Amino acid sequence: MLAKRIIPCLDVKDGMTVKGVNFVNFRNAGDAVELGARYSSQGADELVYLDITASHEGRKTFTELVRRVAARLSIPFTVGGGINELADVDRLLGAGADKVSINSSALRNPQLIEDIATHYGVQVCVVAIDANYEDGRWLCYLNGGRIPTGRDLFQWASEAQARGAGEILFTSMTHDGVKEGYANEALARLSTSLRIPVIASGGAGRKEHFRDAFLLGKADAALAASVFHFGEIDIPDLKTYLSSEGIPLRRETQTI
Repeated sequence: MLAKRIIPCLDVKDGMTVKGVNFVNFRNAGDAVELGARYSSQGADELVYLDITASHEGRKTFTELVRRVAARLSIPFTVGGGINELADVDRLLGAGADKVSINSSALRNPQLIEDIATHYGVQVCVVAIDANYEDGRWLCYLNGGRIPTGRDLFQWASEAQARGAGEILFTSMTHDGVKEGYANEALARLSTSLRIPVIASGGAGRKEHFRDAFLLGKADAALAASVFHFGEIDIPDLKTYLSSEGIPLRRETQTI
């Protein structure tokens, strides 16, 4: 089994970290830079920062935040939100990000995946997919879970891989913030059908849920937000537990 990654996710609005349930009802979780620095010190393998507003002015604010984050972190981090063209990628990588995550823009313009992969390498391009389980199918959504597309999760993930995605970040809208576990059946189907890494997102509530995402869902990485932001799960404790379950991890546990 390849080494697995633990990835805290920070949804950013006006420089602060927020978290909701099923993509709504957001509450403040703290300063985005300070939280990221803390997670880095605790042994997180990577971080994801998402600008959930991504307005034109918000992009300027977010770029400055990325610079501040880069100055404090010793681990890779991915940024997403409002990335519609290569100029946006240039701006964020220039500010210090290691990867970019595209979601709605990729569905609207799949050529963007190819452009990013060609210009910067597949390792830079993370395609995020928000999908909801409806009538026996996993269907993709745009604009932070607001607009249904009718696109099938597995077909779209396969196309994204073919176009040059380096990773798939799959968030189950059905499970998001509910804390009853990840969508392991869908994760396992994605992980076995794709050649690229799959990141699990949506549903973490207990340490066992991370274990199950790796063993049952066959995910390469597990992403979570509120359980880390509000102190429900401590990253060093989580890594100690996962190691005891025989799961190899990218970084050793650390304490601050």
